[in-house]
Amino acid sequence: MSKAPRTDPDPDTDAPARHAADRHELIRVHGARVNNLKDVSIEIPKRRLTVFTGISGSGKSSLVFDTIAAESQRLINETYSAFVQGFMPTLARPEVDVLEGLTTAIVVDQQRMGGDPRSTVGTATDANAMLRILFSRLGQPHIGPPGAYAFNVPSVRASGAITVERGTKKTVKATFNRTGGMCPRCEGRGSVSDIDLTQLYDDSKSIAEGAFTIPGWKSDSFWTVRVYAESGLLDPHKPIRKFTKKEMQDFLHREPTKVKVEGVNLTYEGLIPKIQKSFLSKDKEALQPHVRAFVERAVTFTTCPECEGTRLTEGARSSRIGALSIADACALQISDLAAWVADLDEPSVAPLLTTLRGTLDSFVEIGLGYLSLDRSSGTLSGGEAQRVKMIRHLGSSLTDTTYVFDEPTTGLHPHDIQRMNGLLLRLRDKGNTVLVVEHKPETIAIADHVVDLGPGAGTAGGTVCFEGSVEGLRTGGTITGRHFDDRARVKETVRAATGALEIRSADRHNLRNVDVDVPLGVLTVVTGVAGSGKSSLVHGSIPAGAEVVFVDQSPIRGSRRSNPATYTGLLDPIRKAFAKANGVKPALFSANSEGACPACNGAGVIYTDLAMMAGVASPCEDCGGKRFDASVLDYHLGGRDISEVLAMPVTEAQEFFGAGEAHTPAAHRILGRLADVGLGYLTLGQPLTTLSGGERQRLKLATHMGEKGGIYVLDEPTTGLHLADVEQLLGLLDRLVDSGKSVIVVEHHQAVMAHADWIIDLGPGAGHDGGRIVFEGTPAELVAARSTLTGEHLAAYVAT
Repeated sequence: MSKAPRTDPDPDTDAPARHAADRHELIRVHGARVNNLKDVSIEIPKRRLTVFTGISGSGKSSLVFDTIAAESQRLINETYSAFVQGFMPTLARPEVDVLEGLTTAIVVDQQRMGGDPRSTVGTATDANAMLRILFSRLGQPHIGPPGAYAFNVPSVRASGAITVERGTKKTVKATFNRTGGMCPRCEGRGSVSDIDLTQLYDDSKSIAEGAFTIPGWKSDSFWTVRVYAESGLLDPHKPIRKFTKKEMQDFLHREPTKVKVEGVNLTYEGLIPKIQKSFLSKDKEALQPHVRAFVERAVTFTTCPECEGTRLTEGARSSRIGALSIADACALQISDLAAWVADLDEPSVAPLLTTLRGTLDSFVEIGLGYLSLDRSSGTLSGGEAQRVKMIRHLGSSLTDTTYVFDEPTTGLHPHDIQRMNGLLLRLRDKGNTVLVVEHKPETIAIADHVVDLGPGAGTAGGTVCFEGSVEGLRTGGTITGRHFDDRARVKETVRAATGALEIRSADRHNLRNVDVDVPLGVLTVVTGVAGSGKSSLVHGSIPAGAEVVFVDQSPIRGSRRSNPATYTGLLDPIRKAFAKANGVKPALFSANSEGACPACNGAGVIYTDLAMMAGVASPCEDCGGKRFDASVLDYHLGGRDISEVLAMPVTEAQEFFGAGEAHTPAAHRILGRLADVGLGYLTLGQPLTTLSGGERQRLKLATHMGEKGGIYVLDEPTTGLHLADVEQLLGLLDRLVDSGKSVIVVEHHQAVMAHADWIIDLGPGAGHDGGRIVFEGTPAELVAARSTLTGEHLAAYVAT
């Protein structure tokens, strides 16, 4: 038996030719220059989990969100007709030379949800819509269609004559009824407001004398003060307390009325309805800080007595499936609601029940089973909001999609991070490309591919320092690699408390009559799994009257005109110093006031609107992008003009205003606080819109450090911070405590827990499984006991 000689295949001739479609396995980025990126060129593998890391401000978001995701969304928008594009947000092409291999991008970010007080967890996820259909089919007594169970649908009744044009015109009587579920008393908000008029105006003054004390109501504003002063309905020179009964009625309650002010048609409206529309129609949590402070001072919110806070009419509350009304169902903890829905056996609505069960189970799976559907979406933290947005994607059948996440572990206890990691891997294993901006080593460790940006922040960053595997990152020599395996040690000696902040019978949300003494004069960390009651204890139960400075996670609001100098109040002493040195008005040194370049109105750029195409922003030719009128730049302080000062980094400005001709103690103090929080590299005039999440958090912290108060309460200050930045934050917290302050931190980061003098751990679970103090003591005692989930994870962390 003979054997044919073996011939090895020639890979160049015998291998099957690769299909052309299989060559697009990478997302290629070449020459990216968005924000601080410096001609970044990378190749990202598709259908893999890629984590982007680097210190805060290194350019991660600029690359992932502002370049890759932004261009994907822009290209998708271009597939629609010009008519449809006219109704969509216009997106400019990112500043990049080549972007190839993009797929449809779904961005799941940490933007807060809902500015409307009627926006809830249920409305944001469509769970409410499914419940309404369920009750309209099965609820007894039957009260109407799904809208009858909706707290954002008012009941409408109308009757009259209509003309029907069918052959010959015929006038017939018609009536129209629509049953809605909105409570008529609170209009679906669940609470009613009582306005303290003394906070709106000083009745001893006339309108002309500046009686109004409402934020933003300036005497020269057409839309506010002048419409009252020049409407002809009121005497602007008469003290308000001397108004007649009719004048007071017109002043406070008059229906909208057209008036003319200097030939301009305006609408006059009573003060109370105007305040309700201007301030109370928005979610209080979404208001700017100074406006929110005014609302809290001027308005008392109480539960609506008619609907008892359920937002619904009596009819909607009376219709039940078994023992539950739709109000009861929405008030249940979602994990309990999921169990109730699972027990329903109604073949007539089987497809609806299947979909609703899937949505509710996704809440539980993602670690949000402790929420309720009637929770206002504006009260969710950034991490909770991001996970709520994830829910609609978990059961999606889409593949070859790019999912983009912004620090998905934000607000998660170490116990919950493993669950989040599993969800990210599940999305990848379905054939999707998953891009994650993240700092937590537990999530970086599961990456298929890592991109580390840096080496520094701001102008010192914007380059790719490492690209490869996790093991390569560990030995790559970058800042992230060097800190990747850092583990903090538990304090051997802790500070002694100088007093105690007593909290008694705290029962807000899921707290169960908690009594706790929070030590003062030390660094206290309040921890526990997400939903255990930490924020309810710290933000909702601290006794009134305590001198507390709260630094929460609410986003910084500001336009392109806002910058660190304006946000922190730094620009005020700088303007005054320039004015004093040159003998002119301070307003000249504001690009938003008299000193603005007349061509661009102080914006520095000229915007050209191109309708459904992206607008074009070109530098102003008159001021060269400096934003100021040329005559203003002739005035100098310490040899620098105002535009040169705003172009300085914080560290340089700190030296500039610290001594010499430009010595300005007020400015130097603010700059010192900015440097203390690690923002020494930021330029004073950098637009807030270009700052990263971590930079904004620290900018807010620097601002609050100047406020009076002996107790600082910080809500997850490590959000957006790199491993290296956490060390600097711990140093800052130590300096605050050593200066005589008491610092209370709501935090999950193990390094912060290990550094604490005292730990208060809530739990043992979330929602109605939490709300209790499960441990009080030092970090060393918590590690030794290992009696809670936090103790187990902290012990594992310090032992690694």
